[in-house]
Amino acid sequence: MGKNIKDDIRLIERMLAVYCRDKHGGPGLCPACAALLIYAVDRLLHCPRDPKPACKACPVHCYAPEQRARIKEVMRYSGPRMLLRHPLLTLKHCFGK
Repeated sequence: MGKNIKDDIRLIERMLAVYCRDKHGGPGLCPACAALLIYAVDRLLHCPRDPKPACKACPVHCYAPEQRARIKEVMRYSGPRMLLRHPLLTLKHCFGK
């Protein structure tokens, strides 16, 4: 597994944690967010592109439409909040890996 994929997995874990804590409450991920994390990690691990592009720039969308809509919602909500909660991880993601 490449370093970029490891970083992407860590980033999506953190984004889901921010989203779930704020939207669903509770100390950990709710079952729906945990299932989305498993789905996203599976997609990242089986990405056929080398090097892996950003998902929004990829010519082939490997997410099912429902999960794609859910992950977009998570990213829209968590993205701005990540800069305050995880600044180094966010800056690394935004300005190159």
